[in-house]
Amino acid sequence: MNSSMQAVVIGAGMIGAVHAAAIRAAGGELAGVVASTPERSARVAKAWQAPARHQDFESVLADDSVRVVHVCTPNALHVEQAEAALAAGKHVICEKPLATSAAEAERLTRLAEEADLLLAVPFVYRYHPLVREIRDRRLRGEFGAWQLIHGSYLQDWMLSEDAMSWRVDPADGGPSRAFADIGSHWCDLVEWVAGVRFTELSARLGTTVPTRPAGTGTSFTTATRGPRVEVRTEDVAAVLLRTGDGVLGTLTVSQVSAGRKNRLWFELDGVDGSAVFDQENPETAWLGAEDGARVIVRDPNHGSPEQRRLSRLPAGHPQGYADCFTSFVADAYAAIRGEKPEGLPTGVDGVRSARIVEAVLKSSASLTWTDVDDTPVTLEAPA
Repeated sequence: MNSSMQAVVIGAGMIGAVHAAAIRAAGGELAGVVASTPERSARVAKAWQAPARHQDFESVLADDSVRVVHVCTPNALHVEQAEAALAAGKHVICEKPLATSAAEAERLTRLAEEADLLLAVPFVYRYHPLVREIRDRRLRGEFGAWQLIHGSYLQDWMLSEDAMSWRVDPADGGPSRAFADIGSHWCDLVEWVAGVRFTELSARLGTTVPTRPAGTGTSFTTATRGPRVEVRTEDVAAVLLRTGDGVLGTLTVSQVSAGRKNRLWFELDGVDGSAVFDQENPETAWLGAEDGARVIVRDPNHGSPEQRRLSRLPAGHPQGYADCFTSFVADAYAAIRGEKPEGLPTGVDGVRSARIVEAVLKSSASLTWTDVDDTPVTLEAPA
């Protein structure tokens, strides 16, 4: 265990537990967890077999032995907590969205750059080995110029009219729910794998469940009693995109598609070949050519160097989301040590995501094509 890489998780929900496991799997030391109250912090620390010396956020900030803070709280708290951790001289891994506005994401990223501290954002689907394989084949020119980009990210955890989560309330989750939560993952992944930038888009958002139970609830929980409140965030989204090279793309996002748990799926169609990846079946990828198609499997003995590096298990022993998270955290810690791992998503990627979310919201409200801000993030704040 690398005892010098002590990390504390802020937030004790599902994603906090994922971070905690990844810290240990990546060779770091889980030095504590901070939950919503000191009492809950102590309970969760015991359950996670972590030290209980940090029962509130202030004690984490004052502890010079803590090098990394993992921010896993509701979205509206991200900026305040990440900023405080950076000000205390700690590296930050902050759940997405980095902020609920692009301006705040930009400010946070500049603060990290000024302090020479890592600010990483878990766009972890980049860490599927076969995603790296497709990207490598694109870099080698296997697919040719893109003709069309399309796909979806579908879930069903909000299908029930009685399902509730803090994400539903804009005060906690931000003005976008389904798109900011999962559509953002698709856009980050596709831009990175395909080597494109979406420059403009036309979006429509829809709320299919008009009211849900009051209260914050917890993700993946069904609440069936009590008053109901109006839902002010979207359940579904349909987006038409265009890249800087004029290539069209389509994206469908849903949190109410029965039977779909985390189906992030994309197809990249090039003049010389196509590629398909399905996150619910991450051990294979589909490659198309004019004379037919074939399926390739994840295999540490074949394929690109990055596909081999991230293949933690022999072929035929399935890897998945948790392995992606471990690889992401390991790369983040490597970057803190001064290495430069390929594809590590940082604050700049968090800013990019926030700008796309804002373009989607603006387009849906105005019913017009909307440009995506692509201004470089610099240390100098805009005048």
